[in-house]
Amino acid sequence: MFRNVHLWLGSYLRQCLAPRVVAARPLTILFAVADHYEPYWGGANRAEAHGRQAKWDALYPALCQDLVDSSGRPPQHTFFYPIDQHDPYVLDQLALMRDKGLGDVEVHLHHDGDDSARLYDTLANYAENLHKKHGLLRVCPDTGRALYGFIHGDWALDNSRPDGRYCGVNDEISILAATGCYADFTLPSAPSETQTSTINSIYYATDDPEAPKSHDKGVAARVGRPPSGDLLMIQGILALNWKSRKWGLAPRIENSHLSGDNPPSAARIPLWLAHAPRVEGAPEVLFVKLHTHGASPPNLDSQLGDMARLFFRSLIENYDDGREYTLRFVTCWEMASAVHALEKGWRIEAALAAARGCAP
Repeated sequence: MFRNVHLWLGSYLRQCLAPRVVAARPLTILFAVADHYEPYWGGANRAEAHGRQAKWDALYPALCQDLVDSSGRPPQHTFFYPIDQHDPYVLDQLALMRDKGLGDVEVHLHHDGDDSARLYDTLANYAENLHKKHGLLRVCPDTGRALYGFIHGDWALDNSRPDGRYCGVNDEISILAATGCYADFTLPSAPSETQTSTINSIYYATDDPEAPKSHDKGVAARVGRPPSGDLLMIQGILALNWKSRKWGLAPRIENSHLSGDNPPSAARIPLWLAHAPRVEGAPEVLFVKLHTHGASPPNLDSQLGDMARLFFRSLIENYDDGREYTLRFVTCWEMASAVHALEKGWRIEAALAAARGCAP
């Protein structure tokens, strides 16, 4: 469990020891789930993959039916669909989920031994395909290019594995930016060796096209400062959980992952809020971005069953009182839009309204 902790422990300790910034109440919690959505997980055939999709089609709308934040919005689920598992039927079903107001669809990619030119074509063509053939994503009004959020398969963003596996492209950050990626949502990746030293942050990475892992550090997003770098990075929470100890002694690692063996629970929420990324200068807005592999059978109940219902009930009842907390269920697109709005000095409610008005 402590594998590769040396990569980020120093940053974590510095964050814990830094003076706490006092923020005005209520705190606004922007809550998003980024799903590495892989219906063909484990080598499933088409019938198995479509069966997994059918469970989401039936159970997720039912789960969300009477769960809403104080603005009347249900939980939002962002499906990062893998290019390497392209299936028009599944994508059209996810588009229907989007149309019901329950989430969004973005881009996920597993690759290995790739090169820059092939990666550029893969990403640009797939984003165009998602928009033109399935009505997904959004279009940049200035360039006409489809915009997408991104999660890298096997955590190996920008060739960040020491052995070079599961990527192969040192200028991946630049290629993502050039093909319409508006933000990366891969991190945290602990306990993987791909984990960055920058944690619990919203920042801009600047690519070094000759070197891997250019996103290890960057420039923090800040109110009053325009974007400064090649690609916006929105991280989830990474922390030590002293209330959940291995063998009763060592703290477990909280890495924002929702799974069958680490399901969403009310007990995890305070740690998420304590370490949630923020835009500098806007401490009253907490970005809680969690991740899951929702199409994997071992994780289905944690996303669609009683555990999920109990979790969302607790989240709504305890963190949306309008005095201490205001809860807002958002997509990953809306999270990124909120970052840019805060940079411009906008109020958060105006930012979310503008983001939701940007239809695909």
